[in-house]
Amino acid sequence: MTLRGNINHSVVEWCFADYWTLDELCIKAKSLGCKSVELVQPEVWPTLKKHGLTCAISPSHLFVQGMNNPKYQEMCIEMLRKRIDQCVDAGIQTVITFTGYAEDSGPPADGQNPDLSKLPANRPRIDPEQGAKNCVDGFRKIVGYAEKKKINLAIEILNTRATDHPMKGHPGYQGDHVDYCMDIIHKVGSPRLGLLFDLYHVQIMDGDLVRRIHQCKDSIFHVHTAGNPGRGELDENQEINFRAAMKALVDIGYKGFVGHEFIPTREPLGGLKQAIETCDV
Repeated sequence: MTLRGNINHSVVEWCFADYWTLDELCIKAKSLGCKSVELVQPEVWPTLKKHGLTCAISPSHLFVQGMNNPKYQEMCIEMLRKRIDQCVDAGIQTVITFTGYAEDSGPPADGQNPDLSKLPANRPRIDPEQGAKNCVDGFRKIVGYAEKKKINLAIEILNTRATDHPMKGHPGYQGDHVDYCMDIIHKVGSPRLGLLFDLYHVQIMDGDLVRRIHQCKDSIFHVHTAGNPGRGELDENQEINFRAAMKALVDIGYKGFVGHEFIPTREPLGGLKQAIETCDV
């Protein structure tokens, strides 16, 4: 498939793991003009390289336990340092990171959302202002290393409104608004700390996507897509104008990747092809 080349397309592996092996996903992604399969562990990066692909953004710590909780900062920093080193060795540019949940749910059993309803009613809760301060303090401990190694750290915004599926929404996540995450980024004040601007999550929480893309232009390090509502395909059944959003990214000179992170509701290859064609501006 021939693309215009203004958008660097990537595929998020977890969305398609029930349909294809990693090798199969790489072959299909490459045939559609993608340059990356992302959020896969370093152990399989050689598989991507074998297919002429990269990993646009590396995974790190989980979104449940993040920088907003001092209890988990050391763990997060250790993981980020390890991923930074692995990215340098592999020629990968960006590592994902998260604010974490406002309530301490303990280690997640499956890497997904904790069931907050089963926690004690008097469980400790981190105040949003304190959580942001903790994030600033935590990121300042690692961002200098990222600067030294020339690797980007991207805080992902996640929505807290969708409750019908563990990966469609994240009730309890603290960094659920653009302004909240941008305040942390500005206070840390490093060119190596920025946003993972997920169009699906931002649409749910804040909307006004085109204006926000322009406002955050210097801090957008990575972009994700999925249709809203439902986190499904980028089709006529959802509300986001992805072509307008992609044109805004081109207008601000964005040169990073756009990772397609929708949950298929029909034949997955057709949905992936549609997403890439929709965003090929």
